[in-house]
Amino acid sequence: MRQAGGVAQRFQLLKRCRRVWTVSPIHGDAERLIAAHNTIDTYFDVGDRIVYLGNYLGPGDGVKETIDEILSFRRYTMARPHVFRQDIAYLRGSQEEMWNKILQLQFAATPVRIVEWMMERGIVGTLKAYGSSANNALSNARGTVADLTRWTSELRAGMQRFPGHTEFLSNLKRAAYTDNNTMLFVHAGIDPNLALDQQSDAFWWGNVEFNQVERRYFGFNRVVTGWDSQHAGVTETETKTVIDDGCGFGGSLLLGCFDAYGSLLSVIDN
Repeated sequence: MRQAGGVAQRFQLLKRCRRVWTVSPIHGDAERLIAAHNTIDTYFDVGDRIVYLGNYLGPGDGVKETIDEILSFRRYTMARPHVFRQDIAYLRGSQEEMWNKILQLQFAATPVRIVEWMMERGIVGTLKAYGSSANNALSNARGTVADLTRWTSELRAGMQRFPGHTEFLSNLKRAAYTDNNTMLFVHAGIDPNLALDQQSDAFWWGNVEFNQVERRYFGFNRVVTGWDSQHAGVTETETKTVIDDGCGFGGSLLLGCFDAYGSLLSVIDN
């Protein structure tokens, strides 16, 4: 798949991969992320790449610390010889998609319903991290457009108090793939009938047909996803791998290490 224009901004191409380390959804569990980073640091070698499968934010108490740790480990890893910016991919997850939507809540037709729906899916931890709460969210959602505009501006200001957070969350990728088209990495799934640059919400919320149909997607040998509502650990079929043990919900943070041909070499829990 060739990259051009807006496609290059939305997707990340991983070149000349020896191995790819994938980080399962974190959900604000900074302590487990630190342990996972220590593991990667121990085994990382020339030609290795890293893909974070999204959901850095969420219900955990360490949302700010999680983003700080990601930024710190990025600087540390890029200081290694032969490691470049494009060797590390950060995917947008459903939590980051919800956060992006809540920052634009003043434009929503049904803000109360949206806030309640997001609260059921873990947005409260992120609200707390950046200086707000569930009560504030609901109170402003029931108010005027001016109330919502002021509140979302306060959320943005709260995020901007932490260096690098706004920039990081504004530049997440929708998907990443290897230059030999062996592996495609997405957060939750894809619509198997649409090309990569035609996908929309399936990236963050999954697709029933994708889960049921077992065939290669547009020439990729394997699609790797990082969200499983059942948090079942590692699930593999001939063409798919799901890595999610429920980190942030009491489970472990998983690292999956793939070779250049899409075979899962090892899984390490942290």
